Amino acid sequence: MSGVQQRMASAVLAHPFRAATASIDEFAKEVGVSIASANRFAVGQGFRGYAQFRAELARAFESTLAPVERLRSGLAQVALNSAELMARSLDEDQRNLQLTREGLQDAACEQAVDLILAARRINTLGYGASAYLAGLMHHELDAYCGDVATLSQMPGPSHAARQIFKLGKLDLLVAIAMPRYSEDTMMLARMAHERGCKILVLTDRPSSPLAALADVVLYVHAAKQMSATSNAAALACIEALCAAVARRTPQAVERAQELARYVMPWLHMNKAGLRAGPSVKGADQSVEITKGRPR
Repeated sequence: MSGVQQRMASAVLAHPFRAATASIDEFAKEVGVSIASANRFAVGQGFRGYAQFRAELARAFESTLAPVERLRSGLAQVALNSAELMARSLDEDQRNLQLTREGLQDAACEQAVDLILAARRINTLGYGASAYLAGLMHHELDAYCGDVATLSQMPGPSHAARQIFKLGKLDLLVAIAMPRYSEDTMMLARMAHERGCKILVLTDRPSSPLAALADVVLYVHAAKQMSATSNAAALACIEALCAAVARRTPQAVERAQELARYVMPWLHMNKAGLRAGPSVKGADQSVEITKGRPR
């Protein structure tokens, strides 16, 4: 390469995302070359011109750039008021829920519940927005499973890796990844796979990099025009899965009742109208009802 082309190549390698999103005019100006030089550089790499070169670069960032393009398209549409925009967003979530429901497979759902109920230890994992989903799944499963934790609340991925190191064939990792996929989630899931740990995955499509590591996959539709992904269907799927776990958990009612007793001191209760009297037996209180009002 000539000196000018070497400078351009260095700029692309140093800032590939910028090179993939900048126009030829912007790229040439930032590197300090002419537009003709930028075009000759692309042709020298085997492309018809700079446009094809940039398109090829952009393919590597497809999942990252797709939400940006959807947002650009959404903003270019006819202006709507706030209520109309919110209604459209809710319509998108409703469609995602319907598509997720239609895509449920009996075998995968049964296997997912089997994995959860058979696991010695369960760890939930997700980063970015999926970290909150992983935390909610931990919260929902905690009432029915003996040993549940979320790796998403660790101080960092290296601390999560310490917990992955303890997992084995009797344990389960529930990994959640929606576009844009977190590399930390992939790396930790691969570590768990190498440990022989069972892996249950919640993701959006078979091409998700997490799907190949899974023993069982549940697919969730997560398309959203004005944001990178929709979390509504993913959360609904988590709650549905945990409901199925509750249904198959031995003595589920007794466990839920005992848990309620333990957390009751931290729950706000409306004690208006309650009075201690002859009807109080131990810790239980009964309220005499007259004409629909407590007395």
